[in-house]
Amino acid sequence: EVQLQASGGGFVQAGGSLKLSCATSGFTFDEYAIGWFRQAPGKEREGVSCIDFSRGSTYYADSAKGRFTISRDNAKNTVYLQMTNLKPEDTAVYYCAADHYGYSRYESDYDYWGQGTQVTVSS
Repeated sequence: EVQLQASGGGFVQAGGSLKLSCATSGFTFDEYAIGWFRQAPGKEREGVSCIDFSRGSTYYADSAKGRFTISRDNAKNTVYLQMTNLKPEDTAVYYCAADHYGYSRYESDYDYWGQGTQVTVSS
């Protein structure tokens, strides 16, 4: 059974940091790019960051550049999203997803999705 378990969300004040984790199982981890997406209330889900399956190439949305860092630990089948200098507009449910042999910012390219983890940033 394929599973992606996002965790690490919480409540933080503006300027604070959180580290999200996406623990996976049930598929060959190093064949999949992993992406982070988020959905704020009343808004469409948007891509935040992704890391490819082999060379560790990374993508960041403009809103995440310079503040978020994505990384993967293939030994633990886990991807992390370190978020710093958080802003109220980062408040959203954050989802991780897996894209077979991919490297995409578009959610339609992703094969598997986990449940979300809530991030709330107060001003």
